[in-house]
Order: sequence, then structure tokens, then C-alpha cells
Amino acid sequence: MTTGTTTLQEQISAAEEQWLQCWKRGPVRTRWQTTPLQVGDEAPDVRLTTQTGAPYFLREAWKRNAAYLIFWRHFGCSVGFERAKRLSEEFTKLQALGLNVVAIGQGEPERTASYMAARELPSELTFLCDPEEIAYQAYGLLEGAPHQIFFRLSEDVQKVIPDAGTELARARRAAGAPLVDNPWLMPGEFLVDTSGIVRLAYRPSTVYDTSDFRQVANAVLLMRQ
Repeated sequence: MTTGTTTLQEQISAAEEQWLQCWKRGPVRTRWQTTPLQVGDEAPDVRLTTQTGAPYFLREAWKRNAAYLIFWRHFGCSVGFERAKRLSEEFTKLQALGLNVVAIGQGEPERTASYMAARELPSELTFLCDPEEIAYQAYGLLEGAPHQIFFRLSEDVQKVIPDAGTELARARRAAGAPLVDNPWLMPGEFLVDTSGIVRLAYRPSTVYDTSDFRQVANAVLLMRQ
């Protein structure tokens, strides 16, 4: 697959290099400078691109139905693989709640479409591309500290030792799951009603914390009372 003169493999290689450079610099954006987006606030409208390359304003997500926005970890993250599996299992149930499910990730359209196919995500899912992290920042998603992201890995990884990151990236590449994008960026999930108001704001304390379908269902129930 080619975009202009850039192939999918070249995009992946560039994203691997980005992971390594972000790893070496460590997390930077770790504190909110202003009060982050919370329940009752108006959801930011950001112009992104779909996995097909079409322009997409976030307000389109909640134009006709309440929207459930899922901000993804990087495309090489094993936690993201698990989230993809659970989303595939829960997708029809989320739709049955009357929700328009929209995912947001760091990849370009080609990488995003490739990721969706590899992780067997529903073809009906709209997966938006935010490589510049514009929407992530608008929705108050920070970069996490090592103990929020790597505490299941070696001590050298937790200490962000450069060689440990290089070796981790090499091992994951050899396993066919290269580490790509910004490794520090935290995920999050938001429920937005049709008037554009945030009804659920879920920002996990670690990447291993995940939302529960029952939590979303209860928020939808309260939204409609």
C-alpha cells in the first residue's frame, strides 16, 4: 500500500523510530496546565481523518446518536491488542445501546486500516487518525510515567534505560509486533450525548486499567433519564 511515495512499511519504520525517540526522551506532558475535560463539559470538536483518508470532524460522531470515543494506545501495545479483542466482542452491544462507537489512534490512515484488519476490528468501526495528538490533548490525555505503563516489565525498562528500550523494541519487532508511535501516551474513553456534552470521562491510572461495559451502560441509562 502506498501513499504518494510513502509505503506502509516505510510508515511503520518511521513510527518505530518515533517510539524509540520518545522512549529516550521520556514522558514530558505529565501534568494538566488547566482543568481537564470533565463530565458536564462541552466535548471538543477536532478535525481528524478516518482510516479511509476522509476528513472527519468529531462533532459528526454525536450528530445523530450519542458517541462513545475510545482513545487508543499505540499500535504496538499489547494492551491495545486486548482492547481490540474486547471491543470486537462488545461492539454490537454498544450499538444496541444506541451508541456510535468511534476509535482514535496515533496512526496514519494506511497504518490504521492495516491495524484494524490485523486485530480483526469490526469493519463498521470508524477509526480516526491523530498522529499529532491534537484530540488526545484536547480531551486531557497525558503522557504516563513508567510505573503507569511498564510496571510488568524489567527494572531496566521501568528506569527508562536507553539500551533496555532498544532491546525491548528489537524483541517486539522480531516477534512481529513492532513498538510504534508515542509509548507514553495514555488512553481514555468518553461518552458524549447528542448535544455534545460529556457524560462519562474515563482516564485510567495505568494502561492496564480498562473501562467496564456495565459502566458505559449505566452512564447511558443515566444520560437518558
